[in-house]
Amino acid sequence: MENKKLGLLLIVIGVLVGGIFIYYNSTLSEQSKEMGCFDNKDCFAIERGLSISHFAIGIFSFILALGFYLLFFNKTDEKIMKRLEDEKNKKIANEKFEWILKALDDHEKKVLKAVREQGGITQNTLRLRTNMSKAKLSYVLQELEKRNLVKRVKKGKTLEVWLKI
Repeated sequence: MENKKLGLLLIVIGVLVGGIFIYYNSTLSEQSKEMGCFDNKDCFAIERGLSISHFAIGIFSFILALGFYLLFFNKTDEKIMKRLEDEKNKKIANEKFEWILKALDDHEKKVLKAVREQGGITQNTLRLRTNMSKAKLSYVLQELEKRNLVKRVKKGKTLEVWLKI
């Protein structure tokens, strides 16, 4: 949003100052034509003024173009902020997950890591990934459900396991 304000301000300044320099340039050009300065060596000051005014018009044209760019085309700040926010949220989620893992035993850690890798994993697939018996996996999942870390959803003849954190 700040880029849009800055762009609009640069456009206004560019138009005003550019208009002043164009007026100044045209006044100098008229004076030089009236005096016939381009063939006369006594009119060096007017020629120098014309050169400086051309340079100034170039600078303010650049400011005007930069204002239009900031107003209409620059979206990088929003993208950078969104990416930083996403990275921060992901880092917080990872830290939270690591803290939770510290409070669990080895079997519960295995299960929770496998569920995090693949949300909606079936109990059969989870059993194969963690190399646990059906009874042990069922017990571990019950404990994790009691702690409100996972939820099981019925899917056909089996259950899907989802992370709740």
